[in-house]
Order: sequence, then C-alpha cells, then structure tokens
Amino acid sequence: GPPGPGGLLDGVIDLVPARSAVGAGLRRARDMLDYGDAATVAAVLGCGRRTTAHDTVPFALWSAARSLGDYERAFWTTAQVGGDVDTTCAIVGGVIAAGKAGVPPAEWADRVEPLPGWVRTSV
Repeated sequence: GPPGPGGLLDGVIDLVPARSAVGAGLRRARDMLDYGDAATVAAVLGCGRRTTAHDTVPFALWSAARSLGDYERAFWTTAQVGGDVDTTCAIVGGVIAAGKAGVPPAEWADRVEPLPGWVRTSV
C-alpha cells in the first residue's frame, strides 16, 4: 500500500544526500510529524521566504505527509503559514496528487477557468 507520513518522509530522506541542507531539514520534518501547529513547524523548517530548496521542501513535505488523505486540508495547512505559498502548495499538490486523495474538491475545479483543450473528467 501507499506509505504513511513517516514512510513518505523516510523514502525521500533516503534519496537526498545526507549531508545536504535539504536532507537535514527533511530529518527535522520527520521528527516533527507529531506537531499539529503548522506555524511552529514553519518557524523551525522555513516555508520558502528565502526561496531556497532547504527553506521550502522540508515544510512542504511535512505538510503533505500530515494530510495524505485530505487534498483540501493539505493546501490550507500549507497556505496558512505564508512564505512562498505558490511553490509550497505546488509541491504539496504534486505529492498529494500521487496518492488516493489526488483529485481536488469538485467545488474547486468548478470555480476555475477551463484550459484550452482540457476536458474535466468526473471526480
């Protein structure tokens, strides 16, 4: 089956150089999975204000891991802390879309302009 929150972060940690700033941030994110306050986690990990990978990726993956079954919650958790919101939400969306909750709420899809050549499939 799909990985849980810890398994997701462990899998990514295994792929990132251990001595990198991103690797260190991901290990901190793994240690903070039981924290419920996104603002506290963002204060520790960063949330993209410095627009660097190590200031963006750990928080985005923490947020995605905490909300693997809930697309909408993942976005609100990520966006509420500010920072580089378009980047962190894009990362979260990519991670969540790879799992079972990969379809955005129908209400969201209904509120956007259709892209040329895009056909909405049923959700």
